[in-house]
Amino acid sequence: MQFRLRSKAILSLFAASFLLVGTRTAGAATATATVNSISATGVGGSLGTVTFTDSAGGVVITPKLSGLPPGEHGFHIHEKGDCGPGMNQGKPAAGFAAGGHYDPAHTKKHLGPLSTAGHRGDLPVLVVDSRGDATKPVIAPHLTVAEIRGHSIMVHAGGDNYSDTPAPLGGGGARIACGVIK
Repeated sequence: MQFRLRSKAILSLFAASFLLVGTRTAGAATATATVNSISATGVGGSLGTVTFTDSAGGVVITPKLSGLPPGEHGFHIHEKGDCGPGMNQGKPAAGFAAGGHYDPAHTKKHLGPLSTAGHRGDLPVLVVDSRGDATKPVIAPHLTVAEIRGHSIMVHAGGDNYSDTPAPLGGGGARIACGVIK
């Protein structure tokens, strides 16, 4: 039952994001990130861009990405503006220089984009079509462009269940693409 309610809430968030794209106001703050593939050895080629625009309902996040695996992917704002490799459990790992999910209140809880009690960097999943393209906007209702500028946007290998169970951080797994928000 809880999963069904959570799914309905997320679907409502996606629907709202499409409506809000049309409600951008003139002069609204914007930022852009060039997103690159990442690996344990460094930052790779460009996959496209993500644009961030303030709106009445939060930040509208508009991806223009290609070359990603089809399906749903965890999509988060991370604390540091660095997409390089870093150490994870004693081994070099893709994107770990970006730190964890943006969590200025130090909640240490992955509760999804609708919650105000968890990471502020939790976003709706990134949907990649069968051609490897991601172009559907999403909205982060609790963020502003000014707040996320200088941080990074991260794409994970797997989806996101907006919970820390059964796997931490939504179960998205490996970091596969990243961009610094400027």
